[in-house]
Amino acid sequence: MARLRLLHALLFQISILVIKIDAVPSSLLNSDYQQIQDHCFGNEIDPDRTAFHFQPSKNWLNDPNGPMYYKGLYHLFYQYNPVGPLWGNITWGHSVSTDLVNWEALDLALDRTDPFDINGCWSGSVTFVAGEPVILYTGIDDKQRNVQNIAFPKNGSDPLLREWVKPSDYNPIMVPGGDIDPDNFRDPSTGWFGQDGYWRTAVGANMKGRAEILLYKSQDFANWTRNEFPLHESLSSGMWECPDFFPVSLSSRDGLDPSVNTGNIKHVLKFGLMKTLRDYYLVGTYDEKKDVFIPDEGYEDDYRTWPVLDYGHIYASKSFFDGKKKRRILWSWVNESDSEADDIKKGWSGIQTFPRAIWLDTNGKQLIQWPIEEIKSLRKQQVQLRDFELQSGARHEITGISTSQANVDVEFELPSLEGAELFDDSFLLDPSKLCDEITPSDKGGIGPFGLLVLASDVEGLEEHTGIFFKVYKNSDKYMVLMCSHLRSSSRREGVYKPTFGAFVGVDISKDKRISLRTLIDHSVVENFAAGGRTCMTLRVYPKHVLTGQTSGLYVFNLGSLDVNIKELNAWEMARARVNIRNDEFISKDSV
Repeated sequence: MARLRLLHALLFQISILVIKIDAVPSSLLNSDYQQIQDHCFGNEIDPDRTAFHFQPSKNWLNDPNGPMYYKGLYHLFYQYNPVGPLWGNITWGHSVSTDLVNWEALDLALDRTDPFDINGCWSGSVTFVAGEPVILYTGIDDKQRNVQNIAFPKNGSDPLLREWVKPSDYNPIMVPGGDIDPDNFRDPSTGWFGQDGYWRTAVGANMKGRAEILLYKSQDFANWTRNEFPLHESLSSGMWECPDFFPVSLSSRDGLDPSVNTGNIKHVLKFGLMKTLRDYYLVGTYDEKKDVFIPDEGYEDDYRTWPVLDYGHIYASKSFFDGKKKRRILWSWVNESDSEADDIKKGWSGIQTFPRAIWLDTNGKQLIQWPIEEIKSLRKQQVQLRDFELQSGARHEITGISTSQANVDVEFELPSLEGAELFDDSFLLDPSKLCDEITPSDKGGIGPFGLLVLASDVEGLEEHTGIFFKVYKNSDKYMVLMCSHLRSSSRREGVYKPTFGAFVGVDISKDKRISLRTLIDHSVVENFAAGGRTCMTLRVYPKHVLTGQTSGLYVFNLGSLDVNIKELNAWEMARARVNIRNDEFISKDSV
């Protein structure tokens, strides 16, 4: 074991040397480590554990916090229980990467050591102030209040940022006074700098039943004053948490520094809604003089009509501006669908989505999300279909690769839109309910057609997860419904198997095509429809994998019309190196 520990430390030091010369061979933190990870650390014995999604080697994970790029390294902090796989004892875990794919765990960045955070170091953000990162985070203090605190790197010249200082002389920097509910005042956003010389940050709050994103201002980033007006508010939805506020370009996919407020831009306000445990966002204008966010016309104060970041199993997302590649990157917590007993048995709970680049669609109304380009470094064997006719009632298996760890890109082409079922406006308010009334075994008009993933290799596919589309006609336009079915995904006891649904923001009448990209990684399936306009993330726990059976992948069409697969590409994916041993962190004394 001592030799393995030494090898682990040496390999990490090699990666740090590579960082310093800013030339990272794609194999360094990928295939070269495959045998070490599989044979030394035994991850192959857990068929549910992901291969290329971020998670600690053990224990509980939830919200992503303070992602950033600093001195050649990407950093991700995250809500973490260092002593068990269930929620509690919340601290900030910390990992670093050269490529956002392979990760090394460091010591805890923030621990519950002071009166202002003794009951938990909850979510927050990182802002660059005078070139150095500064953490703002929510602490649960010795009075059980939500308070906002600040932390600084002990040594800003250290690219690993292994130690953080929480000044006791002026923490907390924001407390819930007056009309603020002390139980619902949290998650400071990344700060931005105004033209008036003041810093700003946004904090979620419950104000006597009113959801508000409070705005705080500071000249020195240490002493903060609450603004007279909130950044934005809602009377209909309950508490908003994990706010994210950032500019987006109307003419480019490039990301923008959070302080940009001029030029051809809009702003996005993202927040988590406790009532539904979903992340929503609004697109609009930021009036810096009044310090208010004004949503574009068409938004009502009704959360059922707001755009959802991901219509599946994610929450508490967090984005950051990647100054290295001039892009905005999003992380989201993918929570569990198995039981607490299962989490205790496997020793871990919670993962993060694979990082996504995000930008504003050309229509100026919706966000596009797409797996970052670095994922291509994990692609291995490839299989392909082109101009393949999928007849009504057909199901076709994709073979030649392992499909429990895969990237599938498929474009479906419809020969005609005749036969689309009629659309009812009531469908818009609850597409999941509509999807629940459809099954992949129901024969409809145009659809359902799509993918069956993580399917058991038995007659009738006793276990399978369906991701599919169905087309409806609404007056003079067509609506594309996207569904995911989990009811047949698992025969295990205690697994939550919901149905998710959403209407895809695409005009299918233009070229009669709809695309789907799917990332399959053992117990998680991420889906991106129409080039990332609609996203749906699933947790899947099939029983057949526990017995060592392989999982199958199929395309299917149960509509009354044939569907053409214009092109399908599927890659088997390599295993990334992700926090292999965070029970033995890379500490300040080991590098």
